[in-house]
Amino acid sequence: MNTKITEALQQFEKTANHYLMELDTFSMEQLLRQPAEGEWSLGQMVQHLIQSALYMQLRNIDQCLAGNGQAAGKEVEMTPDGKAVFAEGSFPPVRVHVPPSPQYTPVQPESKEQLIQGLNTVIERMRETLPKLAQAPEHSTAPHPRFGPLSGAEWYLLIEMHYRHHLLQLNRLKDFIGSSVAQ
Repeated sequence: MNTKITEALQQFEKTANHYLMELDTFSMEQLLRQPAEGEWSLGQMVQHLIQSALYMQLRNIDQCLAGNGQAAGKEVEMTPDGKAVFAEGSFPPVRVHVPPSPQYTPVQPESKEQLIQGLNTVIERMRETLPKLAQAPEHSTAPHPRFGPLSGAEWYLLIEMHYRHHLLQLNRLKDFIGSSVAQ
């Protein structure tokens, strides 16, 4: 198995466990608090991480593993943005703001337990998926809306990068929650 993929699982678990430890320090009220209208709460951010991993990224890995992905031809390749992200091994440290919408904006969590269970489910799915990547057909890809066609291994690496990228948002939200408590 590719060392880079194995290291990605280790880094992912470290990051996901960091989110779990952080969740333990907040009340449900704090997890639901939004910095401003149209901005996500900490709970919504964690919901986003869980949902994007389970229902987009891991689903696309499953398509690639099953050979149901698209065959990547020479005329269809990763976009320049995708190449840059994978060359760097991380997303650029910039805020990405998507206008609120029913399709993209995560709902507020119902409970802290829902978030904990969701993160643990993603951790388990990442562990289960790792050994399967060795059998993934290299030519089978699934399209990413910004990065172009990605293989199963690239989708796997993307999950780790995505979780790590949101640590910046976690820190902003912790600062917001801390300053709103002090007032």
